[in-house]
Amino acid sequence: MPYQSIFRPGLFAGQTVLVTGGGSGIGRCTAHELVALGARVALVGRRIEKLEAVAREIADVGGTATCHACDIREEETVRKTVADVLAAHGRIDGLVNNAGGQFPAPLKDISAKGWDAVIRNNLTGCFLMSREVYNQWMAANGGAIVNMLADIWMGMPGMGHSGASRGGILNFTETAAIEWAPVRINAVAPGLIASSGLDTYAEPFKASIRERHKQIPAGRYGTESEVSAAIVFLLSPAAGFISGVALRIDGAVPHAKRIWSKTGNGGRTAAFNGFHLAAFPEVLKHLEGTQA
Repeated sequence: MPYQSIFRPGLFAGQTVLVTGGGSGIGRCTAHELVALGARVALVGRRIEKLEAVAREIADVGGTATCHACDIREEETVRKTVADVLAAHGRIDGLVNNAGGQFPAPLKDISAKGWDAVIRNNLTGCFLMSREVYNQWMAANGGAIVNMLADIWMGMPGMGHSGASRGGILNFTETAAIEWAPVRINAVAPGLIASSGLDTYAEPFKASIRERHKQIPAGRYGTESEVSAAIVFLLSPAAGFISGVALRIDGAVPHAKRIWSKTGNGGRTAAFNGFHLAAFPEVLKHLEGTQA
């Protein structure tokens, strides 16, 4: 069974899209949807074995994906990786800056090393990859970039380093949309998504994740496919007059005012899940079949 995208077949035929963090989670899902729509995909990440596993999945459905090991925090490595992608594909029509990471910690306990690691991974990596794709291809040929934010509105307690880095990406997105036009630069801001990344956290953070759906007005966690669909839209010609924006995919969480005791009416929105290889994260198995 192939990916069940809501977009028309062949939408990205003849195009190449570079996806960072393409070895798992939202990046993996997005790569599959783009391939289902005719794109060739360049998978970028630190662990080549994860990228190769996704490339095999893509080959199994008749798609094309190349794998490029890269630490997006290292300037020369990023420069060479983009050149390698161009050598392999001849073009880069879209860039999805999905790679990133963080760890839960209160601000008072975050060391300078831990702070710098998250800022470099999320913010600096996004900037370096975007700059090189722009300089090496898009400045002369056009294209679209989609960056990855998070639910940073009204603060991000427990992950202040991540919130700061994502806030920086938002401003970078708005600035690049002006400086690099007509190349389009946008961002997506997922909230709580039922993705494999949730299983990487330790207890007791997992315990809080299991209960977070009660705070979401939509009544459930989001799916990887719902984030991927937003990314695909922003890469598509239909978003040709959209640049410098952040599209929230969060079930209206930032609107859940703390002075209002009730969130929603007890119902749930219907989930969209077009990813044929999607798997519910272990931390949410107790909700499988009732949430997404």
